[in-house]
Parts: sequence; C-alpha cells; structure tokens
Amino acid sequence: MKYERFEQVPVWQSAIELARLVFAMTAERAFAWQGDLANQLQRAALSVSNNVAEGFERGSTNELVAFLYYARGSAGEVRSMLCLLERMERFGNLKSQISDLKLLAESCSRQIRAWADHLQNSEIKGQRHLNEQTRETFDQTRRAEAFRQKLRDMTEGRRAESGEKS
Repeated sequence: MKYERFEQVPVWQSAIELARLVFAMTAERAFAWQGDLANQLQRAALSVSNNVAEGFERGSTNELVAFLYYARGSAGEVRSMLCLLERMERFGNLKSQISDLKLLAESCSRQIRAWADHLQNSEIKGQRHLNEQTRETFDQTRRAEAFRQKLRDMTEGRRAESGEKS
C-alpha cells in the first residue's frame, strides 16, 4: 500500500497513541514535583511520531530511514524511562499503565525497524528523486518481473498437469 500522507501510516498512528497515553499518565498526581521526568518522557514520546512525520515529508528514502531510526531511538528512550518509573515506589499505582506503555513503545520500535528494513532493501530512492524517466524505468522493471512470474506460474501449472517434475 502506498501512503499519501504520514497520518495514514500505521506506525505514526501507534506513535501518536503512545504520546497521547504518556501525556495522560504524566498528568497523574504521582508526577507532581517530578517536572523534568514528566517533561522528558512527554518529549521523547512525542518525538517518535514527529520523526516519522518529518522523515516521511523529506522526500528521499535515505532521509526517511534516518528519521525512522531517530524515531526508534526515541521509542527506546521512552521505554528506558518507563523502566525507571517501574522501579520507583512513587509510581506503584501506575504499574499497569506503565506496562501497557512499554508494550506500545516496543511495538512502535518493531514497526519502525520493519519499515526501515523494507526501505533499505528497496530500489526506490524516494519521491524527490523520481522524474518521468526513473518512474518509467521502475514501472517497466516491475511489469517485466510480473510477466516473468506469470510465465513461471504457467510453466509450473503445465508441469503439474502432465505429472512432470521440475
């Protein structure tokens, strides 16, 4: 599926939910007088979705991959702070929320990694690098591969009908 806007990307949607839930949790009484910790946790959580969005808008695959890794780093930062909160008695009443947030941050990290891996194995350099000639070359290559696959499928189908082994 081709996404036209970063708001359509599933990992961005997960990251926005992560930020929303972090902001909700840090509004809890346990965070009173813990301003720096709450602020850093909020900024790291917001950084995940912001880096996905910024990379998406950059127009090149290399820049998108770089920003995806920044986003992944921020997801790790969120998890690290949540691990600290788990170990502090002050946040004992938030253990369930903290656990859920850790899982969501980890999910974002896995999604980002999978997307980055996919992009790094792609021949497309990004929208910024596409012109009419590169688009046509890419489309021709894709059509040729689809045709070759169709031929292979037909050949295997005929072999199967005749009982021949490949």
